[in-house]
Amino acid sequence: MTATRDDLQDLTTAARVDLADDLAALTDAQWAAPSLCAGWTVEDTVAHLTSAASMTPFRWIRSMLGAGFRPDVHNRRRIAEHRGATPAETLARFRAAAGSTRAPSGHTAAWLGEVVVHGQDIRRPLGLARVPSIEASTAVAEFFVSRNFAVNSRTVADGLRLDAADGPFTSGDGPLVRGTTEAIVMVLAGRAAYLDDLTGDGVATLRERI
Repeated sequence: MTATRDDLQDLTTAARVDLADDLAALTDAQWAAPSLCAGWTVEDTVAHLTSAASMTPFRWIRSMLGAGFRPDVHNRRRIAEHRGATPAETLARFRAAAGSTRAPSGHTAAWLGEVVVHGQDIRRPLGLARVPSIEASTAVAEFFVSRNFAVNSRTVADGLRLDAADGPFTSGDGPLVRGTTEAIVMVLAGRAAYLDDLTGDGVATLRERI
């Protein structure tokens, strides 16, 4: 059954709370470690998630206008805005935004995807064991194969059969790609680090596309 907007918001809040809990015991070195999101540290990535939870469509348009419609400039400015003076302050700001229903647009599944993907961008390099819930990952996977939005996920999935080994998600026709819902989501978001978690004849095509 397709998740409702309220369902997606609840999953987003839960994913933020889980991530905040996982971050509570990080050392300063871990906060400064690179995430899977190129060019961003763990702390940068958390500040970005706080920014997304604080953004409205009007604020997003104003910020993008001020950045000359350069997403990298927009992101860099908003990360600087939402980073604290210390990692503890950055975490406190993120935790305070966990229940926010604000977003740059009404695409609720996309903003759940932000938390799911960036959460694993942080956890994977730090060796943190938690994975997103099947419900959250499935909702994001369904959104990702439906359109390109922030990431070229639909293009990455085109012509492939995606089959989750741990949940109900399945999509498409063509060479098979099988793995956890988490790994499928992360590869659709362009994270090559997860390619080795997938099996099937379609993986070679994914390697060419990412």
